[in-house]
This record gives sequence, C-alpha cells and structure tokens, in this order.
Amino acid sequence: MRSHMSDHNPLVKTLAFWGIPLSVGVLGLKLLAWWVTGSVALLSDGMESIVNVVAACIAYFVIGYAQKPADDDHPYGHHKAEYISAVIEGVLIVVAAILIMKEAIAALEAPAMLDAPALGLAINFFAGVVNAAWASILIRVGKRHRSPALTADGQHIMSDVVTSSGVLVGLVLVVISGYAILDPVMAILVACNIIYQGYKVITHSVDGLMDKAVEPNEEAAIKKAIADNARGSLGAHYLRTRRAGAATFVGFDLVVPAGMTVSEAHDICDRLEAAVKAVQPGARVTIHVEPESEEAHGVDVKVEGVSA
Repeated sequence: MRSHMSDHNPLVKTLAFWGIPLSVGVLGLKLLAWWVTGSVALLSDGMESIVNVVAACIAYFVIGYAQKPADDDHPYGHHKAEYISAVIEGVLIVVAAILIMKEAIAALEAPAMLDAPALGLAINFFAGVVNAAWASILIRVGKRHRSPALTADGQHIMSDVVTSSGVLVGLVLVVISGYAILDPVMAILVACNIIYQGYKVITHSVDGLMDKAVEPNEEAAIKKAIADNARGSLGAHYLRTRRAGAATFVGFDLVVPAGMTVSEAHDICDRLEAAVKAVQPGARVTIHVEPESEEAHGVDVKVEGVSA
C-alpha cells in the first residue's frame, strides 16, 4: 500500500521568493556600511551577504522543483532536490569565508582606522536586525514544513546575524581603543565562524541525501502506533524509515494468519496506515503483507497480545 499526497506548499515557496529581494536589500545596506567606513570587517560581512543572494535564488527555484508531484521518472517525488540546494549553499558559505580570509590577511599588513564609524555601524546594525527577524521566520517555517532548503537558508542567515554582531562589537572596540588592527583580526574570526556554519549545513544535507532514518523519538512513536493498532495480525517486522525533504517514508512487513482473506488483511493495513500518519503527518506508508510461515527479519515491532 502506498499513500498519495500533494507536496505543494504555497507558504514555503512564497517565503523562498521573498527571500530574494530581501537578501538583495540587506546586501545593499552592508555594502553601504562598508563604503561609508572603509572597514575590511564590514566588507567581509557584505561578501557573505552576496552568498545569501545567490542562495536565496537557488532555494526558490529548487523548492519549486521539489514540490512537483511524483511522475513516471520520479515515482517517489522530487523532495531530495532541496538537499542538493542546501549542499550548494554550504559550499558557497565556505567559499565566501575563504574570500573573506584573503581580504582580512591582506589588511593585516596595513590596518587603517574607520571613516564615519557611527553611521556605518548604525547601517550595519539595522541590516542585522532585518536578517535576524527573517532568519527566525525561515527556520521556524522550514522546520515545521520539513523544508531543508528553507531551513538551511534561515540557518545561514542566522549565522550571518552572529557574524554581524561580532563585527559590530569588534569595530566598537576599534573606535574605543584606537587599535586599527582589530578590524582585520575580527574579519578573520568571522571567516572561521562562517566555515564552521558551512560545514554544519553540508553535513546535515548529506545525511538527507543518504536516506537517514527519522529521529529516535519519531521512530519510537511509529513503533507504538503500529503495536497499538496491529490487532488481528501476528506481528510486524523489518521496519524502515527515511526522510526526504518534506516527505517521510515508512515501510514494514506485516505478518498475518495464513487463512486470513485479502480483504481482512487490507483492513488491518488501512488502520495501521492511518495510525502511522497520525504520529507522522504526511508519511508515505508501504506495508508488505506476509503469511505466518515467513521468518521475521530486520527491526521487529512488538505487538501487544502476540508472543515473540
């Protein structure tokens, strides 16, 4: 048995679209802050925002593709496209960090004090506030609707907020202390943080591409749903789960008495499918019915009232 469900989510796609003009606007503000001050740290912060623009464009088009319904060439849907987007974004983050590091190291040789620091820092602070609000929305909606691309975009922007906060603190110290070298040093620290964030985005996305199972607490809930609703059967085994973007796939073998009719077995499967979907909304459930003579294998699910 296999469930069919549309993956189209207008909210996820709408947020992905509006991420493009918003990221362009934030980039403009950060480049303005750099132009006003001449700070290499602010230039570094702005360069990371260029990645935000590229990532937002990629996320919008990939999310649209991932929401396409299953077809003959992709019978399980196009969900994994979102992981590809997230991996690309992670790579871009690392590339941006390398470019920042290069600029910062060059600036170490001839550090300079900032021009108009108050105005530049105020502009950058405003850009950071906008980013923080937007990142919170993307992460919250991305996790709720299981959109890896949207979540990765939000996490990257949130790392940008952390970066901006560090830059602001560092530049305030530059102004107070008069030590211009703190500007490129801060840019180097920013680059190191960005590399770490990029690494996290890449590893999480690769897990998705490798068909990682659902979280342990989710698997426990699925097992309980099967155990509590498998009456009439002789047990269940070979439980498999995997996550692909917004979709969760659950499969297991159901053992029934040899003399049970197809209709009776079908009724049990319908009940189990509904129970699994109740704890894992939108799950694609595949149940393989086996006669009692089959030997159990894989992950076993203990069914109440049935001896092992």
